[in-house]
Amino acid sequence: MTVLEFAAPVLEWRALAPILLVLAAGCLGILLEAVLPHHLRFVAQMSLVLASVVLSLAFLVINWFRGISGVLAMGSITLDGPAYFLWGALLVFGALAFMVFSERRVNGGVTAFAASAAAVPGSVEEAESARAGREHTEVFPLGLFALGGMMVFLAASDLITLFVALEVFSLPLYLMCAMARRRRLLSQEAALKYFLLGAFSSGFFLMGIALLYVYSGSFDLAAIHDAVTASVFGEGLLIAGLALLGVGLLFKIGAVPFHSWTPDVYMGAPTPVTGFMAICTKLAAVGALLRVFYVALDGERWTWQPLLAIIAVLTMVVGITAALTQTDIKRLLAYSSIAHAGFILTAVVGASQIVPAGQATSAASIMFYLAAYGFATIGAFALVTMVRNPAGEENGLAGWAGLARKNPAVAGLMALFMLSFAGIPLTGGFIGKWAVFTAAWRGGYWWLVIVAALASLVGAWFYLRVIVVMFGQEPAKGTFVGSASAWTWIPVVVGAVATLWLGMLPDSVMQLATFAGTFLR
Repeated sequence: MTVLEFAAPVLEWRALAPILLVLAAGCLGILLEAVLPHHLRFVAQMSLVLASVVLSLAFLVINWFRGISGVLAMGSITLDGPAYFLWGALLVFGALAFMVFSERRVNGGVTAFAASAAAVPGSVEEAESARAGREHTEVFPLGLFALGGMMVFLAASDLITLFVALEVFSLPLYLMCAMARRRRLLSQEAALKYFLLGAFSSGFFLMGIALLYVYSGSFDLAAIHDAVTASVFGEGLLIAGLALLGVGLLFKIGAVPFHSWTPDVYMGAPTPVTGFMAICTKLAAVGALLRVFYVALDGERWTWQPLLAIIAVLTMVVGITAALTQTDIKRLLAYSSIAHAGFILTAVVGASQIVPAGQATSAASIMFYLAAYGFATIGAFALVTMVRNPAGEENGLAGWAGLARKNPAVAGLMALFMLSFAGIPLTGGFIGKWAVFTAAWRGGYWWLVIVAALASLVGAWFYLRVIVVMFGQEPAKGTFVGSASAWTWIPVVVGAVATLWLGMLPDSVMQLATFAGTFLR
């Protein structure tokens, strides 16, 4: 009789605490939804979210100072410098985004989320739920599951964990996109489009995983690296797997030509969710892209670098060209996000194996860029929720005309974030672009840097157009700035202070990114 041996899984609980706390809080949040009465759920869920994120961040800092690193969870997760930096950024941006989720005052005592998202728009059931003051507090545990999945995604050390994490953070986002209180049909359309976009992404991703497994005989990123370095038989499988896996990741980043429906999703989703996706999803996808291409496929860089260079050019050109004609502020920010994905890809392409001592690697430059872009993004979308008309949010750019005369503070802060997106000196966006352009130039892609600089120059026009509309035109009728609570103002103020700090005193964060810019294999 054969006796099957079973080895108990070994988990490094302290090292994995930042992820486990976030996911455990999501599970507890679902339990609270089942047992608490409606009037207690909001306070309980928000308290749980903030406590879990703060505690996770505390564990992350403690683990960093104790020097805990390595391959964890039986080879599934790698805790290294980029994982530490990007986990910290995700937790900070996630906490700020969840604060905007909690805003009630600006919406007349309710959140931006529908009272009954499953009800047919305009139905009696929806009206009764709205009258009863109900709202979807499930958005908080859904946000925690998405955040936990993103943390696993960018630190995964094998392709199976990478795919599972992709689905864990994508599915909650599909649901949250459909929960807007106003423009319900548009919100549901955005959710359906995002779901179809994610399904295409997952299909390409899975096929790429299968081909790379056939090529290398392993799902492990380090093992795939060894197979690529050894040039084992099956170069066609490697190239095809690399391409399909890259397509799946580029879908999540929003790179051209894989950006279809991204602006529609930004426009239709609840604005707090749009802000959360705009930075957190991009940050997680970029982190995973760097890990896959710099760890597993580093030996094949002469194949993927030219391809990504072409995609970077297309992404910058299409994103900026389309943004020039937009009349909706959320749609404009969506195409801006696509253009920024192109700027990030310039540094990915410019990865150099030889980096002078003390200088930032491509990964470090990208991480700094994501930090600068993230603070401006969170602040900008928080401000978008505050500009209103009698029907709700005023997303039309014409409605923002003369905003500086109605509320100079809101207009001034929005102008600061626009200047950072444009890469104007003394803002974090300028230092971020300088960092990624330097990385690409050092990697030999000087022509790509020239294209990116020209694209950035052209792109500054539509950011300045927003400023001109706010400061140089007559005030629009019917538009006003809603009275927001601290839940919205804290992300705005933090974003503004960080944008100026990263623009004028970037050394500390840049040094941290440089120190944390090396991947473990």
